[in-house]
Amino acid sequence: MRDKFGLAISIIIALSLLYFIAPMDDLMNMFGARKNTVGVISDKKISYEDFNQEAEKFKTVARFTGNNTADETMNRNMAWEYFIYRYLFVENAKKAGIRVGEAEMLDCLSGDHISPVLTSNGIFNDRSGNFSREILNMLVQGVGENPEYATFWKYLQNTVNIQQYVNKYSSLFVNGNFCSKPLAEAEMAFNNTSVDVEYVEYQYPFITDTTIVVKDSEIKAYYNEHKKNYKQNDSRDMEFVLFEITPSAADVAKTSDKINEVYDEFVSTDNIKKFLSSNSDKPYDGKWYKKGGLNIVSRQLENEIFTEGKNVSGIVKDQDSFRAARVMESAMVPDSVYVSHILLQGADVAKADSLLKVLKGGASFSDLAARFSADQGSADGGVKGNIGWFTQDYMVPGFEPALTAKLGTPFTLKTTYGTHIVLVSKRSAPVAKKKVAILEKNAFPSSETHNVIYAEAKKLAVMAAGKYDAYKSAVDSLGLYSQKRSKVQENNTRYGSAEDAAKAVTRWAFDNGKGKVSDVIEIGGYYVVAAVTGVHKEGYTPVSEVSAGIKNILYSKKLHEKVQAEVAEKIEGKTTIAEVAEVLGQEVSKSENASLASTSGEFEPALAGALLVAPEGEVSAPVQGSRAVYVFVVSNHQTGSFSTLEDVKEEMARKAQYTTRMIEPVMSEAADVKDNRAKFF
Repeated sequence: MRDKFGLAISIIIALSLLYFIAPMDDLMNMFGARKNTVGVISDKKISYEDFNQEAEKFKTVARFTGNNTADETMNRNMAWEYFIYRYLFVENAKKAGIRVGEAEMLDCLSGDHISPVLTSNGIFNDRSGNFSREILNMLVQGVGENPEYATFWKYLQNTVNIQQYVNKYSSLFVNGNFCSKPLAEAEMAFNNTSVDVEYVEYQYPFITDTTIVVKDSEIKAYYNEHKKNYKQNDSRDMEFVLFEITPSAADVAKTSDKINEVYDEFVSTDNIKKFLSSNSDKPYDGKWYKKGGLNIVSRQLENEIFTEGKNVSGIVKDQDSFRAARVMESAMVPDSVYVSHILLQGADVAKADSLLKVLKGGASFSDLAARFSADQGSADGGVKGNIGWFTQDYMVPGFEPALTAKLGTPFTLKTTYGTHIVLVSKRSAPVAKKKVAILEKNAFPSSETHNVIYAEAKKLAVMAAGKYDAYKSAVDSLGLYSQKRSKVQENNTRYGSAEDAAKAVTRWAFDNGKGKVSDVIEIGGYYVVAAVTGVHKEGYTPVSEVSAGIKNILYSKKLHEKVQAEVAEKIEGKTTIAEVAEVLGQEVSKSENASLASTSGEFEPALAGALLVAPEGEVSAPVQGSRAVYVFVVSNHQTGSFSTLEDVKEEMARKAQYTTRMIEPVMSEAADVKDNRAKFF
C-alpha cells in the first residue's frame, strides 16, 4: 500500500503544509485564479467578474445615450480601455507628480471650465446644438431617483478625471520638447534653401549579386542587436476547409411552392398583419415607400409597383428568396416628423385618457412629461418629453402613426415600452408614398441538406484522422480548397468568409498542437475542418523564422555599399558631371531652384542633406540613397524666406503632439500588460 499510494499521500501532505504556510490569495493564484484573470495591468489582476461588471456599466451608458450601435464587443473594449487608463495611465501620471484635486474636478463638472467630455456630448445640447448647463443640471438632479442616471453620471465623472490626467501627462511631452534657437535656425535654413543641381542616378541592380555573401553569424548578430523588433504574441499557423451550408435546389423549389400556395390569400386577405406573421419571413412593418424606395428590396418590385402602377406584384425570385408586394395605402407622407411623448408604464397607463384630456384643454406638454413620463432622458432642446426628429427608419416599432398624425393634436399609441401620449409638432414637406406589404419567403437549408454537407465535411475529418499529412492527402483526393492563415491571434473570429461563431475554430486551434486536425466544427453557416500547421509561443520569434528577412536586409546593405564603392572607383579623377555620366553609362538629370525642404519630397533624405552642404561647382562623392547611388554638381544655392522660426516651432510642436499617441503603447509594453480577453470572449 505504501508503494501504491505513496505519491498520492505525499501530495496530500504537501498541500496540507502549503495551506498553513502560504496565504490563501497565493493558493488561489496557483490553483485556478489565473484562469479567471481577464488581464494583468501593472501587476493588477482584472478578474472575469470585475471585467464583466465594468462592461455592464458601459452597456448602461450606451443605452442611456441612445447608442444603439454599441454591441457586447464594443462595451468590452470600452471596459478594457477604462482599466488601461485607470491602472496604467493614471498611476504613471501620479508617479510623475501629477494630481487632479477635488476643486479642479468641481470646476470641470460644474464650474467655469466645464470639461470637453461634457460640452462635446450631444446629450447636453439644446435645440440650437449648443451645450446647455440646464440639461446637465437636470441629469444631476435625477441621479438620486434613477439608477441609470447615477451610472451615467459616475461614468462621466470618471471620464473627466481620467481626461485631466491624460491632458496633464501629455502636456509634459508636448511642452518638454524644447526647440533651441540654433536648432530652429538650422531647420529654417534647410527649409528655405533651394538648389540648381545636375546629377546622375545609378540604380542598384535587380538581379541577385552572387558575390555578396551573408553569413549565419551575421544574421544571428543582427537578430540579437534588434531582438526587440521580433517580439511576438501567441499565435497559430492554420489550414482549413470551409463547407458552406447553402440551400439545395430542392430547398429552393420547395420554398417556391410554399409562396405560390399562399400568394392568392396574400392578394385578398383583409388582415395583412396577421397573414404575414403566419406566412412570411418578413412581418408587416407598415412602411411607406416613395418612388425609388423599393429598389433596396427588389428592383423588379419597384418597377411593378411604381413604374407599372400595379397594386399587387407577381412573385419575384432573387437568388434564394421569393417576394411579392401589395399596396395597402397611398398618401402624401413626410420623410420626418418632430415628436414629443409621455411614456406611461405599469399602473400609470390608466392615466393616459385623463392626461390626454388635460393636454387637449391646453396644459403644457413638457410640464406633464416632467411629472409623469417614465422616459426622463428625452429632452431635446432642454424641453422634457421632446424626442426630436424621427424618420420611419429611425423610430421605435409602433410609432409609425406619428408619420401621418395631425400636427399639434396629441394621441396615444402602444409599443413594447408601454403606452405613449404622442405630439407631432413639426414635419418635413409631404411627398407621394405607398404603404407596401411584402410577402417574403427565403430558402433555408433543410435538415437533409445539412446532413449532406456535414457528411462531406465528416468525410474529410475521418480521412485526416487527426493528422496533418493525412489531411493534405484527403484535400487533394477530394478536390477541396484548403485555405491558409499565418499567425492567427487568439482573438481571431473570422476564417475566409465565415464569421459569427468562428471563435470556436480559434479556441480549438489554441487547445491543440502542431500537426493536429479537428473534427467537424460548425460556425454559423459553415462546417469547418481545421489543421494546426505551426505554433508560435508568446515571446520572441525564433531566429530561424526571421532569418530570410534579416538576410535580405543585410544583403541590401552590402549591395548598396558595394555599388557605392564601385561608383567611387569609376568616377575617380572625373571633374565634370558629363564625364561621370559617360563612365557610368547614365544620363544627366537637372533640377533648377529645387527645394530641399523635407515636405517637398523632391529628393530622398540622404541626397537632400548632401545637397545642402555641398560646395558649388564640384563633383560630389557618391551618395548612397535608398534606391540608388547619386553623384551631383550643385551650381547654385538660393535662400528664400518661405519658412520662419515660428513655422519651425509649430512644426516641431505638431511632431511632439504626435508622439503622445505612443504614450499608451509604450506604457503597456513597459508594464508587460497581459490581455487575456480572447480566452473568455
